[in-house]
This record gives sequence, structure tokens and C-alpha cells, in this order.
Amino acid sequence: MTAPDRTPLIVLALLPDAVQARLDALRRAHYPPERNRVPAHCTLFHAVPGMVGAELTATLATLAATTPPMPARIDRVIDLDGGTALGVFSPELVALREALADRFHGLLTGGDAVPARLHVTVQNKVERRTAHILQSQLRDTWQAVETTIPGIAVHRVIDGAWHPVGVWRLRQQRR
Repeated sequence: MTAPDRTPLIVLALLPDAVQARLDALRRAHYPPERNRVPAHCTLFHAVPGMVGAELTATLATLAATTPPMPARIDRVIDLDGGTALGVFSPELVALREALADRFHGLLTGGDAVPARLHVTVQNKVERRTAHILQSQLRDTWQAVETTIPGIAVHRVIDGAWHPVGVWRLRQQRR
């Protein structure tokens, strides 16, 4: 018998392709290129312990089968001090995240152990003045995006790089 993989797992809300492309373009334009190693993303959990990977994936499979795609709105500019994000409003996604947080209570640490503040980071690790300039521009030009969350993805995080574990498409029909 082999020991469970202990590398942390990042859990993300998927975005539709067109929305993903738009946010990736913003990230490429404003994120320091030497630090921009992953696509734009909405993180549900930054570091679920790898030792519960099998339980996490089984739980996501069950949730995906019984959960419809969730409405979401990317609607506001968030100041990250040395960066900029766009806020994601989705009560259904927050409820799903809370259910997962309850399931893995006691194993989550840091920001994963507190209520969600869902967002997509488009700029980080820049001087505060640079961040404020982008925030001002986006406040003048950003139009809220009504979208859906079609699924959940999980990656192992090894040396800062993501290694896909799986994708679970939300597929329950709305009534």
C-alpha cells in the first residue's frame, strides 16, 4: 500500500471559455510577466491537504451530479493593496464552498478556514501606485459580467506549478 500524496490541492471554480479568455487577457496585460505562471482563476480553496485528495474528489463527483451550473456575476473592482482583483458574486458558489469547508473542517488553514471572498486576481505583486492606476481604469470601464460557473477543477500544487487532478462539470438540471 502506498501513502497518500500529501502535496496541497487548489480548488477552483471554472469559468466559461469566453469569460476565461477575457480575464486571462486582463491578467496578461497587468500581471508581472515573470510571476504570471497560471491562468486567471477563482479560487475556492488554496491548499486542501493532499492526504484527503480521494475524499475531496469523491465529494466533488457527488456534488457535481446533483448541482446545476451556478449563476455568478463578476461585478466589482477589489483593491489587493499591491494588486487588483474583480469580485465574484455567487451565493450558490459560496454555499457550495461552505459545504466543502464544513466537510473538511479542521484540515483547512489560513484563508481557507474563513468565509470566502471570491474574486479573480488580474494583477498582483506590483507597486501600490500601479495597482491604484489599474483600479481607477477598471472602475471607469469594467461592466459587470453575468455568467455561470459550469464546474469545479482541482490541481496539485508542486513548486508553485499546477498539475491537474480533475474537472467536475456541474450537471443537475434546474427545475
